[in-house]
Amino acid sequence: MASLALNQQQLLCFSSSRSRAKTRPWLPHKVTLLNSRKKVHIFQVSCSSSTSQSPDANTQTAESCVNLGLSLFSKGRVKDALVQFETALSLDPSPTEAQAALYNKACCHAYRGEGKKAADCLRTALGEYNLKFSTILNDPDLASFRALAEFKELQEEARLGGEDIGYGFRRDLKLISEVQAPFRGVRRFFYVAFCAAAGISTFFTIPRLLSAIKGGDDAPDLWETAGNAAINIGGIIVLVALFFWDNKKEEEQIAQISRDETLSRLPLRLSTNRVVELVQLRDTIRPVILAGSKETVSLAMQKAERFRTELLRRGVLLVPVIWGEGKETQVEKKGFGVSPKAATALPSIGEDFEKRAQSIIAKSKLKAEIRFRAEVVSPAEWERWIRDQQKSEGVTPGEDVYIILRLDGRVRRSGKGMPDWQQIVKELPPMEAFLSKLER
Repeated sequence: MASLALNQQQLLCFSSSRSRAKTRPWLPHKVTLLNSRKKVHIFQVSCSSSTSQSPDANTQTAESCVNLGLSLFSKGRVKDALVQFETALSLDPSPTEAQAALYNKACCHAYRGEGKKAADCLRTALGEYNLKFSTILNDPDLASFRALAEFKELQEEARLGGEDIGYGFRRDLKLISEVQAPFRGVRRFFYVAFCAAAGISTFFTIPRLLSAIKGGDDAPDLWETAGNAAINIGGIIVLVALFFWDNKKEEEQIAQISRDETLSRLPLRLSTNRVVELVQLRDTIRPVILAGSKETVSLAMQKAERFRTELLRRGVLLVPVIWGEGKETQVEKKGFGVSPKAATALPSIGEDFEKRAQSIIAKSKLKAEIRFRAEVVSPAEWERWIRDQQKSEGVTPGEDVYIILRLDGRVRRSGKGMPDWQQIVKELPPMEAFLSKLER
């Protein structure tokens, strides 16, 4: 069955898939246990039936069809696997079986480059069968799907928390937002508490004000009562305004976290022709994204060569993005729209992928592959992310810009035009410096 791994400790994390076919990329998961590890909570759908023999028509169950589909997919028979997953969905499956069938069906469509069909399957699994969006984000088998526009649409729906695909992703984003702004909840509590107190005071002040207006021997002082009412009403207005302002800031922060997550999944090709997602380079390099016309970006790259040694000491990796290149690139069925030869250089899956992400030795090998400059894969998705970032910063989409990322993958700063490399050398600390350790 499908391996639906969710790292509860951190949304932006590496995949924790357990067991998959190792001879082909983008294969669905196969697991038979419910595991839990220290610091990593893993939810997995299990089917225990054997797939060594094809089930007879009279003994077909949703479980056996899913297992048979996985077996066929591991042998490269994607079309036959799709038939089995569709059959499983027609056999009155349990919620767990339906989730597994839909998820693995989406993996098949992703393998075939059918983004819309993959998105439809995942949308149904999210909305009706409690699939966690983090699974889609962290699964290497869906990396090709994450490079498509359909994934961006699905992610935006999830960020807004629509009923159609559930609230799980938005809840995770809100948790990260609360970590980054830990006193927002406290502020809201005081806004509500003081607003309630001012409302109660106003409730008792209004009758006194009316009595003061009418006058009489026992009437309270008009100006004093009016002043108290004005203070209470003014306080309510200010507190309500602050409450809505804080909500707006939270929405902006959630949108930025979502953009950071999208950025972390964008693919790069290193000098060794290996394709990785940006998240795999976290803690290893500081990407500097140069977006603009071919002439502008080429000139900036030439100027960077003069400071190559110092920039490498600071972990800088240049990522050039040429406006308009994304319109010419067609995403192929395998990998990220690269040639079959390049697709074989994609990150391995299953336990090998997880070990590479966590092993110190493997990280050293990955670091050795980085050569000052990387090539973007799926440039249309890079352009879309940069334009979204420009809108959030109030910059006209399509202008020449540069974006410097931190070691932890978040945006450090950005600016119009191309960067001043001498200033960047002064600004960024060397990789071995204490300040660099704080960025990780």
